[in-house]
Amino acid sequence: MTLPRLEDLEAVEGGRVLVRLDLNVPVSGGAVADDMRIRAALPTLRWLLDRAQVVAACSHLGKPKGQPNPGLSLKPVAASLERLLGRPVRFLSDCIGEDVRTTVSSATGELLLLENLRFHGEEKANDPAFARELSAPFSHYVNDAFGTAHRAHASVVAVPGLFPRGRRAAGRLMEAEVTALRRVVDDPAQPFVAIVGGAKISTKTAPLEALLAKVSTLVIGGGMANTFLLARGLEVGRSLVEPAMIGTARNVIERASARGVTLLLPEDVVVTDDLDNPSRIDVVPPENVSDDVMIVDLGPASRERVAAAVAGARTVFWNGPMGVFEKERFAAGTMAVARAMAASDGFTVVGGGESVMAVHQAGVADRLSHVSTGGGASLQLVAGAPLPALNALEADS
Repeated sequence: MTLPRLEDLEAVEGGRVLVRLDLNVPVSGGAVADDMRIRAALPTLRWLLDRAQVVAACSHLGKPKGQPNPGLSLKPVAASLERLLGRPVRFLSDCIGEDVRTTVSSATGELLLLENLRFHGEEKANDPAFARELSAPFSHYVNDAFGTAHRAHASVVAVPGLFPRGRRAAGRLMEAEVTALRRVVDDPAQPFVAIVGGAKISTKTAPLEALLAKVSTLVIGGGMANTFLLARGLEVGRSLVEPAMIGTARNVIERASARGVTLLLPEDVVVTDDLDNPSRIDVVPPENVSDDVMIVDLGPASRERVAAAVAGARTVFWNGPMGVFEKERFAAGTMAVARAMAASDGFTVVGGGESVMAVHQAGVADRLSHVSTGGGASLQLVAGAPLPALNALEADS
């Protein structure tokens, strides 16, 4: 399938464009606390604003459960957009209705920001009537919200289906995301090292299965590594584990061996008796984890081993922290992965979520080949599962 690009839009000059963005940003005290996702949308907005008669941005924010919620209004985002673009942004108090239709039809050279899509339960329900009303005032549709590409919601699935090819396209961010992640999936340069961490195997079973068929080395870290250690017959004390996933972990170990994939599990770990007020922090081999402690990070030998694997790779994909990195004293393993990727000469991709926070925290995001804005979407694409938003954009009709 071919993803339509902005350059593929027909008659966009003077058009009225609905652009779906991912403006689901943290808001505190009535102001945007982190504008990273807003900045990511700027190239698409600037391209459209240079050509279209009116551009209306829409997005969700938080989980308002289908009801208006002033605390989840996108109004603070309008102020942030104005500052970053250096031009006025007109905020509309709804995303559908007579006021929206009238404003869109009469506006000239303006950027509009529609109110939170999820104030309407029909958005998450992918309701066709809601989609028709949302799309009605517009001549063109652009989706630049990769972070929601795995959701079958109205603004990313039903709406693009109402615009023919030539009148719908992916934005700059969506295009970059899909290009980078499909390179990892379809044609990864070898050696290919995948680093998978985070708390749970259960949320990453499909990506692990898919990666096993492509990688030369698979690194397992974070809380999910504890379940792998259990699967190898080791005790992990009070560490986070998923007893129901021990069988899955064993299967991954067996499949890696059968395929000749090097599986790197922690060879030393950082343990503590308490996350917030530790009386002891030790580095021990995984065979020596006592009953009264929990594993919270990779040990120094494990960090060096992972860094060496990354240094020898031509493709690296990373999703999920190596420990409780939100606690600075337990962030060394996660920061080591971030720095190793930044030093790599290979094609390096960070797959969204907490890993993105980590590379920004380490100050190395600009030294990586691609930093994804979509955790769930990036994992689903890597797993080979269809992304509803991409299917809608790439449909033949």
